[in-house]
Amino acid sequence: MTAYLFLISVLSVWRVTHLIQAEDGPFDVIYKLRKLAGKSFFGSLMDCFFCLSIWVALPIGIYFGNNWIESILLVLSFSAAAIFLEQIIMKKSNYP
Repeated sequence: MTAYLFLISVLSVWRVTHLIQAEDGPFDVIYKLRKLAGKSFFGSLMDCFFCLSIWVALPIGIYFGNNWIESILLVLSFSAAAIFLEQIIMKKSNYP
């Protein structure tokens, strides 16, 4: 995997995870899905950036991995990098 492909994969995982966890989405679609999910497993998942980033990274890591060990490592790497970006962004923006 090239550095470029890794970078755009990480940015994609961060973007989708952030959209689902922290934004309402276009026409409040994500907000309505979050409300519909309520307190269920999926509702809880949509509230936790750390947890959600693993699930968002899962299909991308499986797709790019050449074997199961590499796929697991890529999923964890994509998730960790997305969490790292989120922590930097949240710290700089002074969100509570």
